Amino acid sequence: MPRRVGKRPVSLCLPPTVYRPLLIMTASKEVVISNIHGLHTRPVMKFVDMASQFTSEIKVHKGGAEPADADGKSVMQMIILAAEAGTPLRIEAEGEDAGEAVRQLAELVESKFGED
Repeated sequence: MPRRVGKRPVSLCLPPTVYRPLLIMTASKEVVISNIHGLHTRPVMKFVDMASQFTSEIKVHKGGAEPADADGKSVMQMIILAAEAGTPLRIEAEGEDAGEAVRQLAELVESKFGED
């Protein structure tokens, strides 16, 4: 029901929303675990801490003989990957900062998590 202001009714309806096509940014990169001890607790914590700084959803796919998937922002899921040295991983991100997230996370893995 319109509200009255003075003598004229004022509608409380908002103007129609302008619809734009939904653009979802995605990015991915293949990396290989190259540090000697693989993806143990310390590198996982570094990875999850960095991944959590981004708004994008981050997934990590483990290749090789025992493939698995993990949420890149979950310590437990990342540890369960049990990625040893030489294990291929694919880092995927979906969201507005996907490209930057994948770039920084791939650099972290390629730097051997600062361990070697």
